[in-house]
Amino acid sequence: MLIREARPDDWARIWPFWHRIVAAGETYTWDPGTSEEDARALWMSPAKRVYVVEDDGTVVASAYLTLNYGGPAARIANAGFMVDPDRAGRGTGRLLAEHVLAEARDAGYRGMVFNAVVETNPAVKLWSSLGFTVLGTVPDAFDHPRHGRVGLHVMYRSL
Repeated sequence: MLIREARPDDWARIWPFWHRIVAAGETYTWDPGTSEEDARALWMSPAKRVYVVEDDGTVVASAYLTLNYGGPAARIANAGFMVDPDRAGRGTGRLLAEHVLAEARDAGYRGMVFNAVVETNPAVKLWSSLGFTVLGTVPDAFDHPRHGRVGLHVMYRSL
């Protein structure tokens, strides 16, 4: 698998799995009805470094890296990750996460924070295995379509 910075024309290959994941309403706090135009602006913002994972020429995952805070706290990063659900369980998410963490460190970030990780998201196990800790949980903050109201974790890792 190849990880590279995304190009503008990659959006057409990211959007199908982005839409599928967000529309499911289980792992992201974004509106499940987000339009393609709004999704592109959100994911591909010029303020973000966006990456894709290609497997035999097919984009199977994407991530972005950006600052989480500004000013004196601008050395704390934030990131978002999406793996095509049809490619889950093959190590793609871990590979991409390790790449983005290294990129963040190389860019001078001192830590990374995830502001709203749905506590039932299977990725919590991945983030924990990569050294993220749960700083706190906002109880009953997320209306999960299968589990009802669940918490949102704030997770952090030093770089």
